[in-house]
Amino acid sequence: MKLINELIEAASINNSPVNDVRVGISWTGVHGKYGGVSKTYGIPIAHGNYTRDMGELTSKTTLELADYIKSWNLVESSIGVAAINSMFKPKGKKGVNAQDIIIEESKNKKVTMVGKFPKIDEIRSVAKELWVLESDQSLINPKEGIITESAAEYVFPGSDILVITGSTLINKGLERYLNLAKNTDAYTIIMGPSTPMSDVLFDYGADMLAGMEILDPAAILRKISQSGGMINTKVCKGEIGFRVLEA
Repeated sequence: MKLINELIEAASINNSPVNDVRVGISWTGVHGKYGGVSKTYGIPIAHGNYTRDMGELTSKTTLELADYIKSWNLVESSIGVAAINSMFKPKGKKGVNAQDIIIEESKNKKVTMVGKFPKIDEIRSVAKELWVLESDQSLINPKEGIITESAAEYVFPGSDILVITGSTLINKGLERYLNLAKNTDAYTIIMGPSTPMSDVLFDYGADMLAGMEILDPAAILRKISQSGGMINTKVCKGEIGFRVLEA
């Protein structure tokens, strides 16, 4: 877990007491020095597979919670990613929609995405070739180029653009994907609210980070605990912003 350890070390400079933790159906949030979010993996969980120290998480520091990322209980790992993100103050350009950049740059290119993002129809309409790798078996549709994530070794080669969801940190897949990306000439983007906005990821081969800045952590955590939907600027107006940082 070299990448994970380096992210924790880089984040630790902003270690702080935990103000709040919310684990929702779709998203997990931690409010420390800043606000951090992560996709929630691992729900539903097996009966009795409780989160470690449940009910006591606000007695910890964000650095202590960050260590949860190493857990194979993916609910705990989701908390760990959100805790790491709560210790990074996002840098980069504001108000830039990375998906629009991807659509523009995908013309006549081979594009491979890890994770089914919005706007894939627009990307497919301009790309020469599009593959979407998914761990969620219910989303797989080979006719639309949505295939199992285990196909990465087969479809990464020859790609011009690689887009990897930041939530692959939760299931420990991100380091594998970045290692595979190093063997291509592809422009590599890590994208989504789970993405740590840290230069550490550039050291592992990322070219662009497209993540989220939490402007009102308390409001976002309330919405996480009261909704099963996506965090976006429509339902969280003025409470989140998007950042794009290039190497």
